[in-house]
Amino acid sequence: MSQTMKDHLVRVANEAEFILNRQRAEDINRHAEFESLCAQYSADKREEEKMCHHLITAAKYRDQVTATQLIQKIINILTDKHGAWGSSVSSRPREFWRLDYWEDDLRRRRRFVRNPLGSTHPEATLKAAGEHAPDEDILVKGKQSIKSQVLGNQNSESEILLEGDDDITSFIEEREVENLTGPVALSAPAQLVAPSVVVKGTLSITHSELYFEVDEEDPSFKKIDPKILAYTEGLHGKWLFSEIRAIFSRRYLLQNTALEIFMANRVGVMFNFPDQATVKKVVNCLPRVGIGATFGLPQTRRISLASPRQIFKASNMTQRWQHREISNFEYLMFLNTIAGRTYNDLNQYPVFPWVITNYESDELDLTLPSNFRDLSKPIGALNPKRAAFFAERYESWEDDQVPKFHYGTHYSTASFALTWLLRIEPFTTLFLNLQGGKFDHADRTFSSISRAWRNSQRDTSDIKELIPEFYYLPEIFVNSNNYNLGVMDDGTVVSDVELPPWAKTPEEFVRINRLALESEFVSCQLHQWIDLIFGYKQQGPEAARSLNVFYYLTYEGAVNLSSITDPVLREAVEAQIRSFGQTPSQLLIEPHPPRSSAMQVYLLLQSPLMFTDQAQQDVIMVLKFPSNSPVTHVAANTQPGLTNPAVITVTANRLFAVNKWHNLPAHQGAVQDQPYQLPVEIDPLIASNTGMHRRQITDLLDQSIQVHSQCFVITSDNRYILVCGFWDKSFRVYSTDSGRLIQVIFGHWDVVTCLARSESYIGGNCYILSGSRDATLLLWYWNGKTNIIGDNPRGDIATPRAILTGHDYEITCATICAELGLVISGSKEGPCLIHSMNGDLLRTLEGPETLEGPENCLRPKLIQASREGQCVIYYENGLFCVFSVNGRLQATMETDDKIKAIQLSRDGQYLLTGGDNGVVMVWQMWDLKQLFAYPGCDAGIRSMALSYDQRCILTGMASGSIVVFYNDFNRWHHEYQTRY
Repeated sequence: MSQTMKDHLVRVANEAEFILNRQRAEDINRHAEFESLCAQYSADKREEEKMCHHLITAAKYRDQVTATQLIQKIINILTDKHGAWGSSVSSRPREFWRLDYWEDDLRRRRRFVRNPLGSTHPEATLKAAGEHAPDEDILVKGKQSIKSQVLGNQNSESEILLEGDDDITSFIEEREVENLTGPVALSAPAQLVAPSVVVKGTLSITHSELYFEVDEEDPSFKKIDPKILAYTEGLHGKWLFSEIRAIFSRRYLLQNTALEIFMANRVGVMFNFPDQATVKKVVNCLPRVGIGATFGLPQTRRISLASPRQIFKASNMTQRWQHREISNFEYLMFLNTIAGRTYNDLNQYPVFPWVITNYESDELDLTLPSNFRDLSKPIGALNPKRAAFFAERYESWEDDQVPKFHYGTHYSTASFALTWLLRIEPFTTLFLNLQGGKFDHADRTFSSISRAWRNSQRDTSDIKELIPEFYYLPEIFVNSNNYNLGVMDDGTVVSDVELPPWAKTPEEFVRINRLALESEFVSCQLHQWIDLIFGYKQQGPEAARSLNVFYYLTYEGAVNLSSITDPVLREAVEAQIRSFGQTPSQLLIEPHPPRSSAMQVYLLLQSPLMFTDQAQQDVIMVLKFPSNSPVTHVAANTQPGLTNPAVITVTANRLFAVNKWHNLPAHQGAVQDQPYQLPVEIDPLIASNTGMHRRQITDLLDQSIQVHSQCFVITSDNRYILVCGFWDKSFRVYSTDSGRLIQVIFGHWDVVTCLARSESYIGGNCYILSGSRDATLLLWYWNGKTNIIGDNPRGDIATPRAILTGHDYEITCATICAELGLVISGSKEGPCLIHSMNGDLLRTLEGPETLEGPENCLRPKLIQASREGQCVIYYENGLFCVFSVNGRLQATMETDDKIKAIQLSRDGQYLLTGGDNGVVMVWQMWDLKQLFAYPGCDAGIRSMALSYDQRCILTGMASGSIVVFYNDFNRWHHEYQTRY
C-alpha cells in the first residue's frame, strides 16, 4: 500500500475517532443535562408537594380551629345565663373580658368580649421593690454606639408620581400571575407582626385568597410564651380577597418592608417581608383597594405603595379638617394611620397629645386658656427648668459616633403603651411578658392621671405623650379584673387609676378630655403639635430649634439593616430600635396650615335661618295627609347625592307616601333671591287621591299585631320599604315607586314583630334585623346592587347571616349598629341584651337596683344606639336608661309622658323624644338633662326622624299629619353658648 493511501486511512481514522468522541461527549452532556433536569423536576415536584402538603395541613388545622370555635360558641350559647342550660349551672365561674380588635370608622377599639383565657394573674404580684431598676436615660453617652458605616442617608425617599392609574409593571406582572398554573400565585417568606410578637412563616397568595402559615419549627417561635400566642390572631390565617378593604405600606424596625391589610371584619393584619421588591410583588397579587375609600384617594395599587408624604399630599383630609367637616380626633387618627402608626406594632402605637394641664381643681373650666397645654412646644420643653437641662445636654454633647440629641427616651414606646393599658387584657398579659412575668413596682405603675402629668413635666426620663384610648376608652382606668398591683411606698394601694377631682367617673374623665381635644383652644394650635410630631419640626435644624431632637436610632433612614452583615451587630441594632421608640414618618416639610375658625365656617356653611322670618318660629311647617290614620313611621333619607331625596311616611293603615324633600335655604344670600320653599312637598299621588294602589300595602297582617314604628324599614335610597307582621311569619320588600311586592323572606317560627336597619355603606349595602315572637332575632344582608336580601340574585331562598338567641319572650324593639358590630334588643319581659353581629351574646343590660327592684328595667319599648358607643332605652314604666356598649349604666331619668318615638343626633350627644303629650323634648345624652321643649302639638307624636343635615326634626302625628321643627344642635354646645 502506498504511503499516500496509508496517510489517507490514518486521517480518516482520526476524523472518525474525533467525530465519535464528539458524539460521545455530546451524549454525556445530554445525559448530564437530562439528569439535572430530572433532579430539578423532582426537586420542583418535591417543593410543590411540600407546598401542597403544607397548604393541606394548614387547611386541616384551620378547619380544626373553626370547628373548636363553633363547638365553644354552641356551649357558650347553651350555658349562658340566658341559654337553655343557663339555670342549671349552679355557680357561674367568674367572667373575664378583653378588648376586642374590632375598630369603628374612627379606628377606635371600644368593644369588650368574653375572655376564656382571663385570670387575675395572682402569680404576677411583685416580690420585692428593688427588682426592677429604673429606666436609665439612654445608655449613657451612647456606649453601644454603632459604627458610622451603619448610618444611612437621612431621607432617601424615592418619590413616585401619583398621577395616572396603576403602573404598567403591575399590569404585566398581573398577566404573568394569571398564566401561572397551580393554586398558588405567589409564596414568600414573611413575618406576622402582632402586639408583642413577630413570628416567621410563609405568606401564600392564590387568585382569590391570602394565607399565612407560621413556621412552628422555627427556634424563635418555640421560645414565645404560649399565653401571648393565644392572644395572637392570624398565626394560621386565611383571608378572602373579597374581605380586603385597604392595604397600607408600613415600616418595621424603621425599614420600609412591611404591609398592613385591613379587613371587612374591621381588624388589621401586618406582615414584614425580606425586602421592598417582595412588598411590591405581594401588592401586585392582591386586589386593587388602595388605602380604602375614606381619604378621597383612588383605590389603586400605586396608592398602596405610595409613601406617607405622598398620601398626605394627595388626600383631602387636611382641607376637610380645616373646614371642620371632621373632628380633631378623626384628623389625628388619620395622620397616625398614614404615618405608619399601628395597633399591631406596639413600638409604633398611635400618638395623641396631652391637652389639659389642670388635674387638681374640683371644677374644670374649659373656657380658661390656663387649663390648656401650649401645643407649640414638645412635652419636654413645657417646663422651663427641665427644658434648660435638655438644651444644655444637647449643646455639650461630644461624641463622634452618636449625633447630639435632647432626649434619650421617646414620647412613645412599646413599654409606655403597655403602661397606659396595663389594666385591660390582652395588654396585661403582654405587659407581664415584657416585664418578666411580674407587675412593675407600685410607685412606677400608672396609678393617677395627675401624677402621670406631673412626671411628664418634671422627670428627665419621662416625656410620654398620650394614646388615643385616653379620649374614648374609660375602661383603661378601671381595675375590673382585680389585679394585685401592689402598695406604694406611702402605703397607698394601687387599683383603679385615681382621676382628677373634676371627673367623678372614668366616663366623665374621657368625655371632658375629648371635649377639651375638640375645643377652640386646641383647634387653633393643633397644627403646631402636628409640626412637631409629623411635620417640619420633626427633624433637622427646626427640630433642634424647637427642642425636639431624639436619639438618632428613632428616625427613619438612620440605619439600613440590610447592609449589616454581622448577625450579632444586626441583632443589637434591632434591639436598640425596639427599645428606644420610633418617630413617625415625616408627612410634611413645610408648616402645617391652621384650622379655620369656627365662626368663619359657621357663617359660610350653615348659618341657620337666623336671618329669615321663618327662623323665629320653631315650627317650619305642618303637612296634613287626607287619611286621618296616625303616621306611625317617618324616614328622612335626604343626604346629598341621592337621586330622589324624600321623606317617606307610613300610616297605621299601611298607606305610605313618598314626599319630595327640598333643602332648607343655606344662608342669608340665598333667601332674598328666591321665594321661600317649604322643605317637604306632599306626594302628588296622595294629594290627588289617584293611583292609591301604588301606595297601599294590602297584604294581610296578623290580627294581633299593633302597627308601630318598628314594623317598617325604608332603604337608604328611598326605593324600597320593608314591612313585617304578616300572618305567614314572613317580612316583605315592596317598591316605593309602584307598591309592587319584590321579595318575601321566611326564617322565623312565629310572627315577625319588629325590623331595624343598620347604617348604609357605599353602594347601599346594609344589614337588616328582624325580631319575632319566637324570641329570636335574625340578621340579614341587604344587597344594594341587586336590591334584595341575601346573596342569591334571584332572591328565592335568603339565609340569615346570624341567629341571635337569649330572649325568652317576643322581641319588641331592637337596633343595630354596623360600625360597632353590635345588636341591642329588648323583649316583652326580661332585660335588654347586646349581641355581636356574629351572634355572640355579650352583655345583659341590668337597670339600677335602687329603683324598687330590678323589674323596672324589664319591659323595653324603644332602643337607639349611637356610633359613640352609647345606647338609650325607654321602658314601659316611663324610665329612660343610658348604657355604654360594654353594659355600664351611665344615666337614668323618669318621664310622665308616654313616649312613642326617640331619635339620637349623629354625634350621639343629644336625645330627642316625643310621645302622647305632643311635645318634642331635647335632652343631653350623657346625663339625661333636659335642654329644651318645642311648642306642643295638638296630637300625640307617633314617630320621628331627623333630616340628614340635622336641621329639621320631622314628627309623625296621631292625627295623620307630619310636623317639621327647625333644629340647631349647636345652640346647646358649651362653646357655642359662651361665644356667640
